[in-house]
Amino acid sequence: MIYGKSVRRGRVIGLVTAVAVGLGLSASGAANADAFMRQPNTVITRTLGDGTVVHMSLLDQSAKVSGSMGSTPLHRNVWTSARVVVDVSGPGASSAQIQLNPGYVVGCQVDISGLNNSDSASESATTSSSGLTPGAPSVGATETLTLAPGQAVTRYLLDIEQPDDYGNEAHKAHPTVKGSHASVSWTDETFAVNGCGGYAQARAFTFADVSTSAGESIISVWGAPFTMG
Repeated sequence: MIYGKSVRRGRVIGLVTAVAVGLGLSASGAANADAFMRQPNTVITRTLGDGTVVHMSLLDQSAKVSGSMGSTPLHRNVWTSARVVVDVSGPGASSAQIQLNPGYVVGCQVDISGLNNSDSASESATTSSSGLTPGAPSVGATETLTLAPGQAVTRYLLDIEQPDDYGNEAHKAHPTVKGSHASVSWTDETFAVNGCGGYAQARAFTFADVSTSAGESIISVWGAPFTMG
């Protein structure tokens, strides 16, 4: 079921109490056999300052990784699927508004297993002994990420195209859902890694910006890292 008329590059994205991203891309036909992996679910609960409770789940995660058409060790392709569900209850539920921003951190020979759930996020990509903080968004269909050893990038998934107040084209990466429930899902969302001559891995995440009449909080949920070879 599709609600609204938010269109991005020929794809229709529905948004009422849920956002859905479904690119429906086909397999690559890579020379080597694909590696299919499922990741465990992640479920977190956070209590905000006014007693409002946010329940956030990252579910049905999977990734299919293959080599390039030329079968070179520097190229990988991945198709990812997952869904995120957020429910707000308690004092602020009646006034809640939720923004969801899903994506993946992708690193070349960078340990991203130290990333975990927190209530804050940074917009500049940094690495340290404690892990990596996601950086500026990089959005696009079948996007190629060029990574050298020691580098990591953040790839956000949503790009909602809609007219602004003057009829001009505008893009939003943070659609707002008014209400106590929101969800986002993606199926066969694909990206490629180019130039990484060593170990590469990726990890799903979603930031939820939850605002109520009493305040605003950013909550994050992280999936398990998976190898890209």
